[in-house]
Amino acid sequence: MKNFPDVKIVVPGQTEPESEAADSSMSSCSNSEPFALQVLGDSMEPEFPDKCVILIEPNSRCSSGAYVLANIEDSRWFRQYIKTDEGEQLVALNPNYPPIPLAGFNWKIEGIIVQRNIRRNVKHYDIY
Repeated sequence: MKNFPDVKIVVPGQTEPESEAADSSMSSCSNSEPFALQVLGDSMEPEFPDKCVILIEPNSRCSSGAYVLANIEDSRWFRQYIKTDEGEQLVALNPNYPPIPLAGFNWKIEGIIVQRNIRRNVKHYDIY
C-alpha cells in the first residue's frame, strides 16, 4: 500500500484538528456552518490554483465528481471524490499526484466545496 504525505488542515475555531477538546468546544450549530480555507499547493490545479480560497459546506454525503474535504486516518485531504464499479477514491486534478483508493482506510467526507474564489473571481459548485 502506498504512503501518502500527511496534510494537516486547521479548521476555524479549532486549535488542533484532531483534538477532541477542540471538537467538544464547538457547538452543533457551528459544526454545520460553511467555512473557508485557502488552498496551498498545486495538487488541485488548474481548477483550484495555489492560494485560492474555497468555501466548504459541512456534509457527510456527496455524489461522484464532487470536490470534497475528506478525513482519511485523521489526515484531511482536498480532492475530487470518484465512485466507480471498481471502488471509491480521491483524485487530485493535477496528474502529478496519485489517486488515493479509499478501500481499507478509515475515512469520511467532512464537507463539500461549494465555492471557489480567485482574486474576487467567484465560481459556485453544485453539491448534489
